[in-house]
Amino acid sequence: MNDSADTTMDPNAGESRTISFVSLGCPKALVDSERILTRLRAEGYAISRNHHGADAVIVNTCGFLDSAKAESLAAIGEALKENGKVIVTGCMGAEPGPILDAYPNIAAITGPQDYQSVMEAVHKAAPPAPHPFVDLVPPQGVKLTPRHYAYLKISEGCHNSCTFCIIPKLRGDLVSRPAAEVLREAEKLVKAGVKELLVVSQDTSAYGQDLRYASSEYDGREVRARFYDLAEELGRFGVWTRLHYVYPYPHVDDVLPLMAEGKILPYLDIPFQHAAPNVLRAMKRPGNVEKTLDRIHAWRAICPDLTLRSTFIVGFPGETEEDFQILLDWLDEARLDRVGAFKYEPVAGAVANELGLELVPPEVQQNRWRRFMEKQQKISAARQKAKVGQRLAVILDKVSPGGGEGRSKADAPEIDGKVFVASRRPLRVGDIVTVKIDRAEAYDLHGTAV
Repeated sequence: MNDSADTTMDPNAGESRTISFVSLGCPKALVDSERILTRLRAEGYAISRNHHGADAVIVNTCGFLDSAKAESLAAIGEALKENGKVIVTGCMGAEPGPILDAYPNIAAITGPQDYQSVMEAVHKAAPPAPHPFVDLVPPQGVKLTPRHYAYLKISEGCHNSCTFCIIPKLRGDLVSRPAAEVLREAEKLVKAGVKELLVVSQDTSAYGQDLRYASSEYDGREVRARFYDLAEELGRFGVWTRLHYVYPYPHVDDVLPLMAEGKILPYLDIPFQHAAPNVLRAMKRPGNVEKTLDRIHAWRAICPDLTLRSTFIVGFPGETEEDFQILLDWLDEARLDRVGAFKYEPVAGAVANELGLELVPPEVQQNRWRRFMEKQQKISAARQKAKVGQRLAVILDKVSPGGGEGRSKADAPEIDGKVFVASRRPLRVGDIVTVKIDRAEAYDLHGTAV
C-alpha cells in the first residue's frame, strides 16, 4: 500500500508548516499514519502530496520482506531527491542500519508506533506555527481511507513466535487497547459517517490476553477486553464490522452466531499459512491445526453465508512434494473463498533461517505457487458462480454515469474482489444498495441495482 495524504487547508493557514507524507505497508501501518497525521493537523501543520516545497517529508516504512524494504528505501531516496529533510518511521525504522547505510543524511529515524519521537523530529525539522489550528482536526481524526470505511486497530504487537516472522521484534509484544477506548473511537467514526469498520491487529483473536480481559466502562456499562465481547459491542453500532487477521483459536467459534444473526459481517480473515503438519510445526503456527477442517465445516453449518479469506506460504524450508500435496488436498476440502499465496522469502533475523531445513529451489517454489493458484482459482470461480441470481448488499466505493463499483459483505477493500454495478438511478459513494448478480468471474461479480 502506498498512500499520500491530502487535506484541505483553512484559508487563514498560510503561515503553517507543510509536511509531505508517504505511508507504506499493511492496514496496521496505515492506522499509525493516520495517528501521526492527526497529531500534525492538531498542531496546525498542512499536509501535502508533493515533497517539493514541503518543510519536511515523513516516510512510514514497511520492513517485513526484502521486497518491502526495497520499496521503502526507494521511497526514502525519492523523498531525499526532492526534499532534503526526511523523517523515517515504521517497521524498517526498528533496525535503522540499512537506511543509514543507504542514506546517511536522514533527518531522523524512529521505530513503529513511536508517535512522540516522530513529532519531536518534525518540531526540529519544521517548528510548528505559533497558533495551532486545532479546529482543523475532525473528531474522528485524519483518515487515509474514504469517508465510508475505516480501519480500527485494537492492539499493537504480537505474542506469537512464528519462525518466518519478525513482527514481534519490530513491533513488540501484544499490547491491547482497553475495550472502552476502542469503542469510543468506533463511535466517533460512525458519527462521522463511516459505514464499515475493518478491525485489524497482528492477532485479532488474541485481543485482551495481555490485559487479562480487564473490563473498562463504556456507555455506562462494563465491557471486557475479550474477542467475543468486543465483536458483540461493535455489532451494536449498526454498521458493517469486518474481522481481519484472526487465528483459528477455539474461542473464535463463539463469534459465528453473531455473524449468523447479522450483527457482524460473516467474514473471517484467517492466515492459515499451510496445512501440512510438518510445515506448520516448522513455522510454529498457533492454534489446533488438526481440527481446522472440522471447525470450518462447523462454522459454515452455523453461518452458511460465511466468507473465509486466507494467505499461504509455499516453498517454506523443508517443504516436500508430499507436504505440498497435503496443502492442495486441504484446499479441495476447505473450499476457501478468497486466498492469496506467497513464495517463501527469507527475512533477516527470522528464526526460520536457523532451522537447518533444506531450502526449496526457486524454480520449485514457482511451480508450486502456480499449481496452488490454479487450483484455488477454480475453487474461487465455483464459489463465485453460486452467487449468480442472488441479491447481495453492496457498499459503493466508486460511482459513474450508469453505475459504479463496490464490495459485497464477502469483499474487503483492496485485497478482495469487486462488484460492478449497473444502475438506471444515480448512485452515491458510501451507499449500501441491493444488487442482483448477473455474472461472475473468479474474483469479481457483475450485477444490477434493484
